[in-house]
Amino acid sequence: MLKKITPVILSGGSGTRLWPASRKAYPKQLLPLVSDYTLIQESALRVNDSTLFTPPLYIANEEHRFIIAEQLRELDIDYQKIVLEPDGRNTAPAIALAALVLKENDPDALMLVMPSDHVITDEAAFMSAIQTGKNAAAAGALVTFGILPTSPETGYGYLEQGEELEGVPGCFALKSFIEKPDEDTAQSYLDQGIFHWNAGIFLFSTNQFLEELSTHAPNILTACTLAMETATHDMNFIRPNTDAFKKSPSISIDYAIMEKTTSATVVPVSMGWNDVGTWSSLWDIAERDNSGNSITGPVFMENTTNCLIRSDKATVATIGLDNLIVVATKDAILVSDKNQAQNVKQIVDRLAADDNSQTNFHTVVHRPWGTYERIDAGEGFQVKRILVYPKGSLSLQSHNHRSEHWVVVQGAGKVTIDDEVRVINEGQSVYIPVGAKHRIENPGKQPVVFIEVQTGTYLGEDDIVRYEDFYGRI
Repeated sequence: MLKKITPVILSGGSGTRLWPASRKAYPKQLLPLVSDYTLIQESALRVNDSTLFTPPLYIANEEHRFIIAEQLRELDIDYQKIVLEPDGRNTAPAIALAALVLKENDPDALMLVMPSDHVITDEAAFMSAIQTGKNAAAAGALVTFGILPTSPETGYGYLEQGEELEGVPGCFALKSFIEKPDEDTAQSYLDQGIFHWNAGIFLFSTNQFLEELSTHAPNILTACTLAMETATHDMNFIRPNTDAFKKSPSISIDYAIMEKTTSATVVPVSMGWNDVGTWSSLWDIAERDNSGNSITGPVFMENTTNCLIRSDKATVATIGLDNLIVVATKDAILVSDKNQAQNVKQIVDRLAADDNSQTNFHTVVHRPWGTYERIDAGEGFQVKRILVYPKGSLSLQSHNHRSEHWVVVQGAGKVTIDDEVRVINEGQSVYIPVGAKHRIENPGKQPVVFIEVQTGTYLGEDDIVRYEDFYGRI
């Protein structure tokens, strides 16, 4: 029986260069940027073949765990666990956590490590490349996949291909890793035909990876082993020990292992790969009209060419534009020359330095029980629209500085206020005094939507004292 491969899908990126659509609390992998599916859903569907793959293992952070679980549930896709990184420490420690989880059941498990936020349009070529690298990985090679370059790209690292491995056609020794080159150097790489873009996709056995880690980065292995030995388990989530994990250095798998090992192997492949790192790279792969425009949302154009224009809600009208990026969300608008799209991160950094919440949150904020959207705010008050999923429940909580008034506009919610429990239906309201223990639950099959009006001296999200919570947030 052929050994199956376990996909390990990394979901730790923040996608700052795709602001304002991508934000820290809801980054690009959770967005439907190239199809009706989000990027993380696309990555899950890509390996949803039970003849070749086991259910995947996800590495993510605490803030995104229920969003990821919900997006997988929407597609009825099975998965093993979601390992919650206590802190972002780059790819080598993240992959080490996954390897230690898989080792428990199968020390020789084959791991396919792949980012959750990349696009692959030729999935047949992707599958063929995995089959090519599988035998090399089973024999102890650390396989990476090199993308055949189509342009002198200066935004990617490169892999230099060596001699073909004996008995493993299509697999080559990995001669060197090369940092992002200048344009002339990138053009020479393109001309030589033995240099490939580094996609950050890997295939190797769990045992081999852990042995390499022990040899080349033992401090990572020590920290991650202790973190997993003292991990806690919550539903489908694994929480490694925070203090132990933070003792690991923050380093990529390329620097920690791949540049040091003698077992590195590259499989060249052309599979329509794109890391969707900027708005201009999204324009490169998007469907475009006869004028070269990629349009999403309510957009009207006159004499507009070669632009990417997206709007979540507001009508966008353009006249006489060329080669621009225009992205409008409910609370922010980006306008950029397409050739300057790499510099969006500089804007995000400036917003973050001003403590602007728009770097972290959309107007709609996702929680494990549902969503909330701030509608209005002023001195001493705030108004939110809150949606609670079927069978969802807010935590039993109280506030020290604010009172709340809830008006149900859709569905029926079960409301607890101190010792009183009652159902409030559409059109009914309830008042929660300062300091009262309260929550709302949705026992039904349809969402409950209510308007919350907060009044008080302090309205921050950290004014919450939790007593009971279904989602492990106490």
